Amino acid sequence: MRDPRYDILFEPVQIGPVRTKNRFYQVPHCNGMGHVYPQTLARMRGIKAEGGWGVVCTEEVEISPLSEIAPHHEGRIWEDRDIPALRLMTDAVHEHGSLAGIELMFNGYATPNRYSREVPIAPSALPVRSRDPMQARTATKRDIANVRQWHRQAAIRSRDAGFDLIYVYAGHDLGMPMHFLSRRTNRRSDEYGGSLENRVRLLRELIEDTKDAVGDRCGVVVRLAVDQLLGPLGLTFDNEGRDVIGMLAELPDLWDVNIADWSNDSQTARFSPEGFQEPYIAAVKSLTTKSVVGVGRYTSPDAMVRVIKSGVMDLIGAARPSIADPFLPRKIEQGRLEDIRECIGCNICVTGDNDCVPIRCTQNPTMGEEWRRGWHPEQVPGKRSDRSVLVVGAGPTGLELTRALGQRGYEVMLCEAEDQLGGRLRFESRLPGLASWFRVVDYRLQQIQRMSNVMVLPGNRIGVEEALGSGASAIFVATGAHWRKDGLGRTHRAPMIDPGDPSVMSPDQVLRGVVPAGPVLVYDDDHYFMAGALAEQLARSGIEVIYATPATKVSEWTEQTMEQSRIQSRLMELGVRILCAREWAGMRANGAGREVDLACIYSGRIETVTVASLVPVTMRDSHDQLHQDLLSVETSWADYGVLEVSCLGDALAPATVAAAVYAGHKAARAFDADDAQMAFRREWIDLRSP
Repeated sequence: MRDPRYDILFEPVQIGPVRTKNRFYQVPHCNGMGHVYPQTLARMRGIKAEGGWGVVCTEEVEISPLSEIAPHHEGRIWEDRDIPALRLMTDAVHEHGSLAGIELMFNGYATPNRYSREVPIAPSALPVRSRDPMQARTATKRDIANVRQWHRQAAIRSRDAGFDLIYVYAGHDLGMPMHFLSRRTNRRSDEYGGSLENRVRLLRELIEDTKDAVGDRCGVVVRLAVDQLLGPLGLTFDNEGRDVIGMLAELPDLWDVNIADWSNDSQTARFSPEGFQEPYIAAVKSLTTKSVVGVGRYTSPDAMVRVIKSGVMDLIGAARPSIADPFLPRKIEQGRLEDIRECIGCNICVTGDNDCVPIRCTQNPTMGEEWRRGWHPEQVPGKRSDRSVLVVGAGPTGLELTRALGQRGYEVMLCEAEDQLGGRLRFESRLPGLASWFRVVDYRLQQIQRMSNVMVLPGNRIGVEEALGSGASAIFVATGAHWRKDGLGRTHRAPMIDPGDPSVMSPDQVLRGVVPAGPVLVYDDDHYFMAGALAEQLARSGIEVIYATPATKVSEWTEQTMEQSRIQSRLMELGVRILCAREWAGMRANGAGREVDLACIYSGRIETVTVASLVPVTMRDSHDQLHQDLLSVETSWADYGVLEVSCLGDALAPATVAAAVYAGHKAARAFDADDAQMAFRREWIDLRSP
């Protein structure tokens, strides 16, 4: 039963001619599906509507081949033939009484048009926003008129596809109306340039055009980046952003407030707290009588009630929390707060869009698999037998495997060698800014502890005899991995460091509290978060740190999670000496310390640094000994009633926490299932269609 304190979250809100059933609003977010995987996309959005989100929006939807963002998989509404694919989504959303919103996109110089090969247009001639060696041309008056016409046609098609809310997109420093607004990208001297009134003209015209075209049937939403966070180099809220809102305050039916660019608006938990955008959203709310929606990575209903009652916003916008738990609104409504899978703010979801593949989530392993595998975030098939299961290892994989098997109804014994559960996340979540990552453990432990069919045994190291004698018919080995100390990794395909050298420490040792003597060299050939986070932790403790990597940037892969620049900036602020494009070339003793030779990856020039200790962050080795030992006695399994032994997660092949959770969930669904049940569907193009 719903707590009356949260009643305000379930009040309807009028948005122009349409009305939401509650205040939960899934804002537009990319997902790596778009026009390429319409069935996959529709099912994912439909699940969110089923989970109680009163408004469910698309990702960016291209209105013209003159502004397309291939190879990224966004939506398309170029012509009438695109309507049926989009209607799959609106039908799925309407089935559960929710409103469907579409974010129409013409991004100008932010879209290099790699597929259409059309020359991009911009307010003024500029290099395209991507790294492509090409420029956008200055838009003519005819171009501007065409953009208005394409937008109007797309709005009408959107209405015909069943959408209830139509976006005019000027957000994230991507939408072309934003480019006209900012002096940074608009050097025009005609009626679309110069004064703020002129620069706001295109945005005003698009809003008016859209309202004229569909305003009697659809609400019109403006998504605006009110601050580019560039200081005097760009649009700031206090310098012109506030005035833009003042000029247009009552024109749209809803304001969707964000800050530019996307990496600023969707900062990870490592660099921003929940609700850090609130001052901007509240300022917009104070300037208009129309409803306002904003995001803040909110997962607590108390925080949601606070921002509504305090007048910060009218609707609780969410992208990442709706990905981590599509049923978040329903759980609040049903008084099941303990069942909410809280977003950890890791931005693994962003990597799917960046890699042009369907979205994934650390907390929610069913995200992106709703249609192709038929996975529901809250439902799993019941047990098909009375078989019992032994799970060895209580890290992310073992916990998710145990939780899902327990939900299915199987008897499960979970054994963990350590006295505490959580595996790698016990230590990784202690790194600077990563405390929220332990939510992965908390959620699963909380679920498991309520299951009478699951037995959890911490402090129990399992060997072959114990595993075989457990009485289980299936044994899953999820014993994790450990960091190597010898430097073997991506760049160096053979060991290069003596792991017995007392000056060499593994990341695991540092994570467990061993403090290396300074100066310390953190050598990064992993390129994700670990080396940068360790360097930050050590520097904050007052140790002199040198960070070296063969990559050209610090923590290079975190570009995928939109954190790279912040990680590098933070290390620089902390005084860490950074040596990029440097690979290991040798080490020798120098008194109590070590001289380490680092070679430029381009020239081969050697640079020598003198350190007291070294922490190589290169690769991990699986803890698969138990699995190997069990395989060696496979002929005796039948004597103990054991039918299968599997190794999974980091114990099979180390990867991200998201991959570890997914491995556990997939194994739980595959247990006692046939191959056909586990096969995923593909989306086929019917070549017989016109």
